[in-house]
Amino acid sequence: MKEQWVIGIHAVRELLQQDGNVKQLCIQAGRSDSRVEELIELATSAGIPVENMPRRALDQLVNGRHQGVAAQAVFSESTLHERDLRRLLEGLDHDPFLLVLDEVTDPHNLGACLRSADAAGVDAVIIPKDRSAPLNMTVRKVASGAAETIPLVAVTNLNRTLKELKEFGIWLCGTAGEAEKSLYQQDLTGPLALIMGSEGKGLRRLTQEACDFLVAIPMAGKVASLNVSVAAGVCLFEAVRQRRP
Repeated sequence: MKEQWVIGIHAVRELLQQDGNVKQLCIQAGRSDSRVEELIELATSAGIPVENMPRRALDQLVNGRHQGVAAQAVFSESTLHERDLRRLLEGLDHDPFLLVLDEVTDPHNLGACLRSADAAGVDAVIIPKDRSAPLNMTVRKVASGAAETIPLVAVTNLNRTLKELKEFGIWLCGTAGEAEKSLYQQDLTGPLALIMGSEGKGLRRLTQEACDFLVAIPMAGKVASLNVSVAAGVCLFEAVRQRRP
């Protein structure tokens, strides 16, 4: 178990609504609006202590833009492991739908990807254990509750994990700007893992070689590529569109 602070109106609200193991809620003194009142009401009804404190004290307590609210919560192991992924896949009663992030190191991007994955109904997000953003306070804030709902699996060897996914009958779809096939031309139904590259380098060579096919998002403007979290949202919801009955 690990204690962490969660900051921001949306992230704290989701945490309280999920009945997470919140130890206390801290509110910036002087903050009084409907959103803050809602948080106080949620905490009070759950028997969670609420403390008002000066902004300077809250700034010293947590890093980042806290929007005047912070919740201290106890979380179980932050990320899952390879064995947990296997159990998760074996327990599914539908075609797996996964998101793989190849060395996404910006916590804001990881948080946004988790939020999109939750909205798209993804079964798990997979990241390499090294050279990836950790599941920290920033990630939880940007994810707005999705960090507590989406299984995040950190694997020691991403290439080995991709091979294991193939053994489960899961198709691997990588995204690359140089791919000849458009995202919208590719069949994204059935057991699927969408694989997104890092912010600067994109997919690593070995990751690309492990993919069953590569797709590109058509770009009409002068910008060469999208932010990885935006690209992940585009790809995920194209898959959602195709997978709906």
